[in-house]
Amino acid sequence: MDYSIKTIKSKHYIQNLIEEGEHEHQDFKYQISDARKIARSISAFANNTGGRLLIGVKDNGNIVGVESDEEIYMIEQAAKMYCRPPQEVDFSIYRVEGKNVLKVDIMAAKKRPVMVLEEEKRLKAYYRVADENILADPVHVKIWKSLGSNDGMSYSDKEHAIASCVYKVGILSVEDCMKLTHVSRKSAEDAIVSLCRTGTLAVKYEGGKFFIVPGPESKEV
Repeated sequence: MDYSIKTIKSKHYIQNLIEEGEHEHQDFKYQISDARKIARSISAFANNTGGRLLIGVKDNGNIVGVESDEEIYMIEQAAKMYCRPPQEVDFSIYRVEGKNVLKVDIMAAKKRPVMVLEEEKRLKAYYRVADENILADPVHVKIWKSLGSNDGMSYSDKEHAIASCVYKVGILSVEDCMKLTHVSRKSAEDAIVSLCRTGTLAVKYEGGKFFIVPGPESKEV
């Protein structure tokens, strides 16, 4: 990964970012000791709408600084060795109060899901919700993988039933959809994936849990 970094003396910019606190598009890291953990953050931001890491900043916003070369090497490992597909990230170093703060910008992935190579070669995807990286629901991963499909927009009876239930209630879990329409988990998941692909339904994370809601193309089916 090629990069060119200049140390920028702009403490007010970084302090303003820190004042925002951790949120959907920003995370603080005191230090980096595990590339795989950073890969989870990259996956979470890339699978959402992008974000940034501020390395050398504690959770409470205190600046402790970093040794930039070592941190950059670890982040490169995370992005290239542990993310599938590998991700590109941008680095900037800011000099604040005599300490280096490393800002890492992560773009939204052009193709999702961005998976992380976990222990025992298992692949898992993450998603950013508020100030947390959470494990993406398997149904959400299926939806990501289905995007771009050129399948037609005809709907089955099961899809009709699930869409109608979601429109009526407003928000349902996969289990709720199964119970209300009397279908198996596989049938419910397949129908939800199809309906989300066309924008008829969408996904929402609330309280760390995965739900189905009406989508941007909501309409009777």
